[in-house]
Amino acid sequence: MLSLATHPGRPGRIAAGLAGGGFAISEDGARTWETRSTGLPDAPVSAVTIAVGEPNTIYAAIRGDGLWKSEDAGGSWALAMDRPWLADAEHDLTALASVDLATGMGGIWIYAGTELGLTRVPDCFCRWQEVQPGDAMDALASGKPAPSEAPLPEGGTINGLVSAASQPARLYAALPSGIWRSQDAGVVWSQISGTASLALAVHPTNADHVVAIRGDGLVESRDGGANWTALAGA
Repeated sequence: MLSLATHPGRPGRIAAGLAGGGFAISEDGARTWETRSTGLPDAPVSAVTIAVGEPNTIYAAIRGDGLWKSEDAGGSWALAMDRPWLADAEHDLTALASVDLATGMGGIWIYAGTELGLTRVPDCFCRWQEVQPGDAMDALASGKPAPSEAPLPEGGTINGLVSAASQPARLYAALPSGIWRSQDAGVVWSQISGTASLALAVHPTNADHVVAIRGDGLVESRDGGANWTALAGA
């Protein structure tokens, strides 16, 4: 498995992107799995996320292809968006997060990590947009890029990306340079760990409780990243 996603509204449901291609889902906390890949290209699924407001809507990033969407928990799939065009080339999506923001179409944005940093698209899937200050839909309509005040480091592949369900504008990102946090939906970022990181998860009701897979093992923070402790047996 290359990627996993859960949803607080469906305890026990785990969505998985497969390294050999395809998608699988468990409804019983990973005790049993069912492959659901009808319509998906035969390529690795590098990232998955479940829509904030609709646990049957799942997004999958297909390596070498684009962003795919299922509205029936993986029963069938359709292309939602091509890969983003960055630095004169299309780039694969390395991480996905469904983010509940008032400025999205219906309140939902799909944030995506790439090897060049962060991008996003509203769920109308009109075009990829740089994350920038101000009203996001106004910025999308204008088409004028505006650099972030304190962006994630350029050239750092985003390995993991999560939005805190209890505070949607709180984002955490896992990069080779460490773990980063944003309090304003990805405009300004601060580094909260300097150890290479691979994946992240945040508690559904406590935005300060974060678990990460870092280069030195599995760790957690209960204060928003100010302090980290190794998990027993990790």
